[in-house]
Amino acid sequence: MAGNDQGNDTVHEKKTALDNLNKELESINAQAAPLVRAKEAKPAKAKKKASTKPNVVLAYSRRKTARSRVRLTKGNGKITVNKKNISTLNPVELRDLMLEPVNFSEFTKQISKNSNISVNVYGGGISSQANAIRSVIAKALVEASQSEELKREFLKYDRTLLVDDIRQVEPKKFLGPKARSRFQTSYR
Repeated sequence: MAGNDQGNDTVHEKKTALDNLNKELESINAQAAPLVRAKEAKPAKAKKKASTKPNVVLAYSRRKTARSRVRLTKGNGKITVNKKNISTLNPVELRDLMLEPVNFSEFTKQISKNSNISVNVYGGGISSQANAIRSVIAKALVEASQSEELKREFLKYDRTLLVDDIRQVEPKKFLGPKARSRFQTSYR
């Protein structure tokens, strides 16, 4: 019987030790509960990746009443305007104007070679559309490269590459054929 009492004593000691551990654990949980609730209440902030290029670049530009949007993604160097290849657009002078930001330097050529550029343009005439396309492609290249030097070079070369020229024709007024001119009057 003596051996049996020893077994009961060890079991009793283990139970008390376990009860003590449970009490300590409850007190630790009680202390940590406000911290856990505060952490759950705050939404987790998304971590920004440092110095990585974005997968998709979106940009917008205007010229007179022409509006253009661009979507630059990783690809094989295809440039489309309203779902048509840019090499099929005429006149050639306006096509060269649209491709001016791409052909600006070897750096911009490399960026456009490794990406697909899809431009959507509407409104205005062919010349203002070409200028809007030129501006939106330049904006997309600057954003894709994330280079302040390229931005400075574009601004030094031609400010309208990155800054929209949104001047529009003044509306026509009554008493004349255009905004400021008046119909000729005859007194005889």
